Amino acid sequence: MQGGDIYQKILPLEELSKLTQSFKEKGDIIVHCHGVFDLLHPGHIRHFDAAKRKGNVLVVTITKDKYVRKGVGRPVFNEQLRAESIAALQSVDYVAINEWPTAVETIKMIKPDVYVKGSDYTNRESDLTGKIYEEEEAIKSVGGRIHFTDEISFSSTKLLNEHFNIYPKETKEFLRDLCSRYAAENVIKKLKELEKIKVMLVGDTIIDEYHYCKAIGKSNKDTNIVARYMNEELFAGGILAAANHLAGFCKDVQLVTCLGREKNIEEFIRTHLKSNIHVKFFYREDSPTVVKRRFVEPDFLTKMFEINFLNDSDLPKETSQEVCAYLEELVPKYDLIIVGDYGHGFIDENIRNVLCEEAEFLAVNTQTNSANIGFNLITKYPKADYICIDEPEIRFATHDKLSSIETLIEKISNVLQCSFITVTLGHRGSIFYHKGNGYFKTPVFSHEVVDRVGAGDAFLSVTSPCVRMGFPPELVGFIGNAVGALAVQIVCNRSSIDPPQLYKFVKTLLT
Repeated sequence: MQGGDIYQKILPLEELSKLTQSFKEKGDIIVHCHGVFDLLHPGHIRHFDAAKRKGNVLVVTITKDKYVRKGVGRPVFNEQLRAESIAALQSVDYVAINEWPTAVETIKMIKPDVYVKGSDYTNRESDLTGKIYEEEEAIKSVGGRIHFTDEISFSSTKLLNEHFNIYPKETKEFLRDLCSRYAAENVIKKLKELEKIKVMLVGDTIIDEYHYCKAIGKSNKDTNIVARYMNEELFAGGILAAANHLAGFCKDVQLVTCLGREKNIEEFIRTHLKSNIHVKFFYREDSPTVVKRRFVEPDFLTKMFEINFLNDSDLPKETSQEVCAYLEELVPKYDLIIVGDYGHGFIDENIRNVLCEEAEFLAVNTQTNSANIGFNLITKYPKADYICIDEPEIRFATHDKLSSIETLIEKISNVLQCSFITVTLGHRGSIFYHKGNGYFKTPVFSHEVVDRVGAGDAFLSVTSPCVRMGFPPELVGFIGNAVGALAVQIVCNRSSIDPPQLYKFVKTLLT
């Protein structure tokens, strides 16, 4: 179909599959292109023209909105608009919106004779996801071949960043300055070097439960709101979530945590940890495993009410001694110890002392939450090398409501003799302090927030090895905020930040 009504050219995948098979039976050569195509530009047009010359019928599939992994605010144009733009091209015969994250299943379904990619995929190592290998195998499995065009190249990401005001002025100026000093490929290379660090995480296990409910009205006789239960979802939270984030970047990950004997939920936990996490569970007889049950309105993820199941008293003496003995033996063998102290009873004074005395490099977050507000302070860790906390947490620790963040950081650095401190500032970004090099501010990279739960754990998990490896200070804040921007798009801890996702976002930001 040359030209024609663009809406007639946009088909469901199943219908397109049947149509292409009928063309093949007539002897036509089917050519297939696949991509995001967020901003149609001359490079795309030439790419499609070159692809069409390899056969008789050109079909283009586009990545569904929910699978676009180019970072916050992308795609700029939704899947329907992208499909319509491509269908308007004379060289394109048919368009479909893909149903899967990659083209592998679609290739097997359409069975094209030629699968065409741009010249930037000629070097397969440059594909951050590594999916080009799978797509190449898929086209070979259906009797086709892969072809790379060599046309003029443009960057949709660069055009969008420069001309579509995806980010506010402050962020664009920050990124422009960072781009002048760091190439995305070099930052990604440094991130890949994190895999060689041996890391131990120590902290509280938390099971986050979301009970999704719809408010149906006020009780007739009382003042309470009545809600209709819909469904529920469990997440591996707390130090479990931190370990899952870290395990994508580091190969050797040890997790030390504590479960309750009563309702320990151990089977769920084991099945929700990445395979390269080696876990050591301790158990306390007087408690359940910590569960935070939130009642959530599903449309906007509004938290209506929360119930905590926990015993936040110190560990029984015998259990504490077991933990200390284990840590004394193993902590010195690790390059980095990350502590997620949520103030829920696992890390007592004796365990803290072992961590502070034995760790080669100690990174700590002491979380302030509804169960410990004002009591779980970073000042409990006098020998931490890297501290990562938010603004309320540093204000509680310094008992200072009004002073500047820089003043508070200096106070904490002097009191704890800590050389590296990050304070996250919500919508104002973050500030990283490197003793001797000063303060490095990074603006926020997120436009909208789906869920804040777990974002701090992701930030701590990925920046800690960066600090340990001596990354430049401005890169620590940049990487942390990139991770945070991705994390707030995830419902609770439904998934972790994986390296290809972060690499793509880094490339998007630094283009």
